[in-house]
Amino acid sequence: MPGTAGPTGAAGPADAAGPAVTTSEVELLIGGMTCASCAARVEKKLNRMAGVTATVNYATQKAKVSYPAGTEVADLVAVVEKTGYTAEEPAPPQPAPEPAPDDPELAAYRRRFTVSALLAVPVILLSMIPVLQFDNWQWLALTLASPVVVWGGLPFHRAAFTNARHGAATMDTLISMGTLAAFGWSLWALFLGDAGMSGMRDDFEFTVARVDGASQIYLEVASGVVTFILLGRYLEARAKRRAGAALRALMELGAKDVSVLREGREVRVPVDRLAVGDRFVVRPGEKIATDGTVVEGLSAVDAAMLTGESVPVDVTVGDTVTGATVNAGGRLVAEATRVGADTQLARMAKLVEDAQNGKAEVQRLADRISAVFVPAVIVLAVATFGAWLGITDDTVAAFTAAVAVLIIACPCALGLATPTALMVGTGRGAQLGILIKGPEVLESTRRVDTVVLDKTGTVTTGRMTLQKVYVAEGADEEQVLRLAGAVEHASEHPVARAVAAGAEGRVGRLPEVEGFENVPGRGVRARVQGRDVAVGRLFEELPTELARAREEAERGGCTAVVVGWDGEAHGVVAVADAVKETSAEAVRELRALGLTPVLLTGDNRTVAAAVADAVGIDAGQVIAEVLPEDKVEAVRRLQREGRCVAMVGDGVNDAAALATADLGLAMGTGTDAAIEAGDLTLVRGDLRVAADAIRLSRRTLATIKGNLVWAFGYNVAALPLAAAGLLNPMIAGAAMAFSSVFVVTNSLRLRTFR
Repeated sequence: MPGTAGPTGAAGPADAAGPAVTTSEVELLIGGMTCASCAARVEKKLNRMAGVTATVNYATQKAKVSYPAGTEVADLVAVVEKTGYTAEEPAPPQPAPEPAPDDPELAAYRRRFTVSALLAVPVILLSMIPVLQFDNWQWLALTLASPVVVWGGLPFHRAAFTNARHGAATMDTLISMGTLAAFGWSLWALFLGDAGMSGMRDDFEFTVARVDGASQIYLEVASGVVTFILLGRYLEARAKRRAGAALRALMELGAKDVSVLREGREVRVPVDRLAVGDRFVVRPGEKIATDGTVVEGLSAVDAAMLTGESVPVDVTVGDTVTGATVNAGGRLVAEATRVGADTQLARMAKLVEDAQNGKAEVQRLADRISAVFVPAVIVLAVATFGAWLGITDDTVAAFTAAVAVLIIACPCALGLATPTALMVGTGRGAQLGILIKGPEVLESTRRVDTVVLDKTGTVTTGRMTLQKVYVAEGADEEQVLRLAGAVEHASEHPVARAVAAGAEGRVGRLPEVEGFENVPGRGVRARVQGRDVAVGRLFEELPTELARAREEAERGGCTAVVVGWDGEAHGVVAVADAVKETSAEAVRELRALGLTPVLLTGDNRTVAAAVADAVGIDAGQVIAEVLPEDKVEAVRRLQREGRCVAMVGDGVNDAAALATADLGLAMGTGTDAAIEAGDLTLVRGDLRVAADAIRLSRRTLATIKGNLVWAFGYNVAALPLAAAGLLNPMIAGAAMAFSSVFVVTNSLRLRTFR
């Protein structure tokens, strides 16, 4: 459905400096498009409307349209219909729909191809093998070929007629003209020429060296071309369906119904009736119905289908869970925080679909070529006929070469080159937890040579944890932890929470405290088990071994907290934002891609250097003590040095830097602001996925370019051969059909990306 952006109303013509013009967006399903030139025509007509910006995708059969206030969706539909096609808004998505047993388009092409093949094969064999040509065989060939040309080729003829009414020509025009010309020539030769005589013989040839046009028929060309192109269209439609399978699978991941707690009872309701704030039950083995927070229970959640992460994650009260993941352990009760289109699953699907509907710049060039290609081919066919007739005075040779030119030309491969690769690449990315926002992102991944890594939450876990405990001579480590943890438990500071959680995990239940006091900037005090305990920087002098311990901890990138009681220091507790286990491997993978990793952090240089050393980043590539507002300038400084910069981050303070970088990679475990600003979203909080994302993007771009090279090369090579009379029209039809199939099949190789 259309979504409105900006304030209601539009600026009038006399108020150019007034409020911005309101724009809305809608996605239309376009019917009747059969080739890239069809998509180019619809896009051109929509973009001629005042204030309208449209992108039409032949592979997905959709148009994404931005239109101003005062324009209605009905106006857009009317323009598309006047162009000769149909348009409608897609129905609202239903939760986890049952897959259709068969696709209507596939079924129609399969039926037409099967019948046409059964009828056309005898015609081709009779025409190719003179020994099979009994008396009056040509009339049997006509009887078999007629249904193929008329009924089998009806979709092409109907589309050509519709386009002709609107003063346009598409690929269907070429097919229809070529097959009807061959069929019409054959009818003339049979009924008015010598080809209908008893005892007539014909000989299938790959060249056009024939002399007597009145005795030659082209029924094998007419029926063979229709059959081959129907086969190509069927294989193309099936391959395109497979290309979009990943997105359909993603949409079908969600649960269909859910047990909601209502007045103390469990009520089973459809998942679309779930509201924010509802509490729902997830039993072992069930899918989690929507995004929420665990309010009861302890379990492990398998998110492999959604994020590609194979190891289940433990969750307990207070942890967040994501819809469509599977409860692999105990019973959970969760409170819904996001439903419907706001869930992570729905947002992922929307991002993937938006990317698939977009167009890379190189594809826009291909579309412009396709728009003028068909008229140019018709002109070339007429010129070929005239040239052959003028040079050789051979009507048959001239006709055959002209028909071959009409049939061999195929802009379909150009139109499919980018969208099919995007469909498969973005779909495969979604399965691996990688969301590519649009086709323009792919070009950026090729140029990137530097990757800036935000430290907190990207390279590290983003949570302070207890790392090590140092004790003075004669002191007991367990006692130091118990007393420090008890005092820190009363504080809300991140370091205090880390000490308290670590102590509780190691020594168990912590004792109660009395007289808690916070000393701003220095630490906390309290009375615990009859002792006056102090934690922080509240001691003027430290024993030699504790002073060395504090220095060692700080050199290692930790925050050192001194613990003591009754006026004496007895230990040092070291806490730190721990480096993720996979970060070092991720840095190695990024280097293998030819990227220079740079660590960016607001922490002090000592901590930054320790983290960089732990993950393998060079000391000279560390930018520390950077304020959030200065991260953008750090990225710009690298760009001024001539670097093409990718930025990986997860926080609100990373959003501007992500948008400034040439390529922004947002960790999906981060904030919505960061995800919105990024070009690529990594659903998992694993930095290795950043390397996977860049590899997948580069592979997808390489596939697109390979497809375009094939599509352009095919036409550049084939048209001169056809014009020179070196291609039989039937062979040209087969080659044309399979060029599109090749492009789609080449794109499908992306499904094997690991």
